Amino acid sequence: MTINQYVRIFAGLFVLISLGLGVQGSPFFHSSNWLWFTAFVGANLFQSGFTKFCPLEIFLRKAGVARGA
Repeated sequence: MTINQYVRIFAGLFVLISLGLGVQGSPFFHSSNWLWFTAFVGANLFQSGFTKFCPLEIFLRKAGVARGA
């Protein structure tokens, strides 16, 4: 797997988890404040599309994950 695949997987997982914890209709509901984490992940993905700066990508690169073709 490449860094891009890992970034997409982590972002999708974090969005789903935070929605599960933040939406009142969810059986995993904890607090609606978890929706701020969803907004943070979305904002980070948005800015990384323009700036090509992603903290997770830096961590994965240091961990030795392949960049991709």
